[in-house]
This record gives sequence, structure tokens and C-alpha cells, in this order.
Amino acid sequence: MKHILIALVLFTTSLQAQTIKQIHAGVLNVGYAESGPAGGKAVILLHGWPYDIHSYDSVSSILANKGYRVIVPYLRGYGTTTFLSPKTFRNGQQSALAMDMIAFMDALKIKSAIIGGFDWGARTADIMAALWPERVTALVSVSGYLIGSQQANAAPLKPKAELAWWYQFYFATERGQQGYAANTNEFNQLIWELASPKWQFDSATYRATAAAFNNPDHVAIVIHNYRWRLGLAQGEKQYDALEKELAAAPAISVPTVTLEGDANGAPHPDPAQYAAKFKGPYAHHTITGGIGHNLPQEAPVAFANAVIEADSFAK
Repeated sequence: MKHILIALVLFTTSLQAQTIKQIHAGVLNVGYAESGPAGGKAVILLHGWPYDIHSYDSVSSILANKGYRVIVPYLRGYGTTTFLSPKTFRNGQQSALAMDMIAFMDALKIKSAIIGGFDWGARTADIMAALWPERVTALVSVSGYLIGSQQANAAPLKPKAELAWWYQFYFATERGQQGYAANTNEFNQLIWELASPKWQFDSATYRATAAAFNNPDHVAIVIHNYRWRLGLAQGEKQYDALEKELAAAPAISVPTVTLEGDANGAPHPDPAQYAAKFKGPYAHHTITGGIGHNLPQEAPVAFANAVIEADSFAK
């Protein structure tokens, strides 16, 4: 009976993730999954690279059953999120992704929400909390404070740390762009294996997410994101003021829970390095058991509990 119940939960969750809505928001037509009661407290969960909304399938189910309204959008360049105009620059810089989510909240008429994320999603959530704290009721951020700047990224790291960013340097080359375009699925599966070395995901799990990489702008967004970080690609002038604020590494005042997996194989800061950046009610948890970079999918109960804990800080 236990196995039947687990199967039913997974089946329900899978269907939930496949029911995609669309809404015009800013420069995008955003695709998103939604679960839970429409009148529940809003929780917006943001994925990273190379992942998608399936990272939150189980988290969404847990939180929806707790009465939260859970919304999981595809970032620009993923899944069914597309640009409204072919003339819009395919920009992957950090402030552009954050503005996407503010526009998304506006389109859904959500004044404030609990925001959670990992990888690109954590950086986006951090920026929203730092620059628009009135829109962020509480924050859950895997790997903590990830706001960066071109100026900070210009400083070279120790060789071992640079090695962990091998794909960033690959993407800086024309060969890298062509290679990623030609081998997107194989490349991203390798990233999954390196970033979560103890996660025994199966081929069906990977294929469910890999479909999101078929987005026509995926390669352009990924390549621009990493080139922009190194100052090898220009951003857009309308984001210059925001990037100036972010370059000062602003503190985050909203109630926050940060998480880290004990087997995260991707580059990430030590929790002690960023704890002081969170000035409001704050807690950090390192999740044990071989948990890697895709923490929401590998440890959904821990991530859902972090959302509930952050919410409790805000009350």
C-alpha cells in the first residue's frame, strides 16, 4: 500500500508539472506551473541552469498540500517561456532575469510572495530581495548570497577554484557556443553528474527536464549569461543602474533561510562567507545525505520545510 501511495503522489506531481499556463509579462510570454489553492499565500520558485521547473515537482506538491499557492515559472530561454518580439536582445544578465520576475508578479497581480531558488534562481531571488524587499515576504536561497558583478568577477581565483568554472571559460569561446548548441543535452547531463555526484537520477528524470532546453533562445541566453559575468559581453543600458546597485553587494533584510547540500559539486561559497549579508531573521541548514546542487529535487522535504520556516520568520 505504501508503494501505491508513493506512486500516486509522483503521478499527481508529474501531471501538475505538465499543466503549463502562459502569461505576458514584460518582454516575455512566461510559461509556468501552478498548484495549490488560488487564495493561498504565494510562493514563487525559481530554477537554475541546466534545470527547469521539474526541480520543484515534489516541493510544489508538499507546499500545495499545506495550503500555499505555488508558482514555478520557466526562466527566459527555457521551456515555454518565449520573447514577445524577435527584436528583443537575448540578454542573460542577472538584473534582466530579476526584472522578468518582477514583471511576472505584476502580471499575476501578486504584490508580494515567498521567493525560493537555487543556482540562477537563487541569484534572481537574492536580487529581488535586495532591490525590491517589499515584493519578497521571505526568501529561501540555496548556496546563500549569490549576487555578483562584472567588477567582482574580474578578479582571478585560485587555480582549483577556476577549474570548477571550466564551462564558463568554454562558453567564452566560439567553439564553446557551437559545442553547446550541438551537444546541449549531453553537455547538461554531464553538468548534472558533476554538480550532484551522489544523485542517482534516472534517464526519465533527466529527459523530463531536457525538453526545456529545446527553447529557441536557450543557447543564446546561457552563453550571454556566462560571457556577461566575465565582462566579455555587454548588457543592456536599461539595467545599468540596477547593476550599479548590485555591484555594491547590498545586504538582504527580508526573513531568509539558506540551504546547502553536503555533496554540492558545483562552485558555491562557504555559508560562513555570506551569513552577515542577511540582516533580518535568518537560519542556515546544510542538508546531509549526499545532496548535490539540485537541492529542491534531491531533498524536496528539506526545501519545502525551509519555505515554511522562512514564512514563519515573516509572521
